Amino acid sequence: MKFNKVVIFGVGLIGGSFSLALRKAGAVAEVVGFGRSVATLEQAKQLGILDRIGSDVAHEVCDADIVLVATPVAQMAEIFKRIAPHLGVNTLVTDGGSTKGDVVAAARVNLGNKLSQFIPAHPIAGGEKSGASAALADLYQGKKVVLTPLVGNSKDSVARIRKAWELCGAVVSELTPQQHDEVFAAVSHLPHLLSFALVHDLAQRDNRDQLLSFAASGFRDFTRIAASSPEMWRDICMANRDALLDELGHYMQELENIHEALAEADATKLEEIFSLAREVRSAWVQQ
Repeated sequence: MKFNKVVIFGVGLIGGSFSLALRKAGAVAEVVGFGRSVATLEQAKQLGILDRIGSDVAHEVCDADIVLVATPVAQMAEIFKRIAPHLGVNTLVTDGGSTKGDVVAAARVNLGNKLSQFIPAHPIAGGEKSGASAALADLYQGKKVVLTPLVGNSKDSVARIRKAWELCGAVVSELTPQQHDEVFAAVSHLPHLLSFALVHDLAQRDNRDQLLSFAASGFRDFTRIAASSPEMWRDICMANRDALLDELGHYMQELENIHEALAEADATKLEEIFSLAREVRSAWVQQ
């Protein structure tokens, strides 16, 4: 399968890597990009991510095979509204958002009778770096991409978007939008929140420089994701607020259990908690 034209809104890590991966696979003839920053778009063109910088949305999306919306999730509604009147009958739209319930809701409102052409997706391959310069041709190699198809999507449309991500090297699976948001609140959104919170806590202390001067690999590993885009993660947390609040509740209870074990000098309880955690993580890493 080869796509004649792919249009990308947001040519940073996710969108830029999608383009580079399709190019590496010889699966796309032309990539056109839109974005908020002319400088970023120019950089993306220089890096070989784009063939052209788009200027007329109507002209570019009317004959595109795929439109990828790879912006922060809060910006997607406006983009859906801009492209909806101009989508060709054979043009499929997908996204790279880390939340799906809000994106699907925005698509329902703004895509209207073109909703069946939208196949939501979430590539599980981000990183703490952002921008066109962070894009990698092999970012998706062996990584998971979750599709959350809608009731109105045809099997052929879902298959075409699945194939596009597979051509990027991804392993594709499917969930409902609700299942997706519940799962990723636990294994992605909560860890980011905790990482940001720990660094924020230390940042406000009078002796933060001293503390950070002694921080080693454990701190570096745990806080790596706190270098992620604040704008993007603000939007993700707000978009998946309900599921994230539930997960925070579970985690606060876990912290309370640990607090209680420490307060009571219950070494046995601490070891039980640590042992189960180690066992589950070791099994996960070996999968």
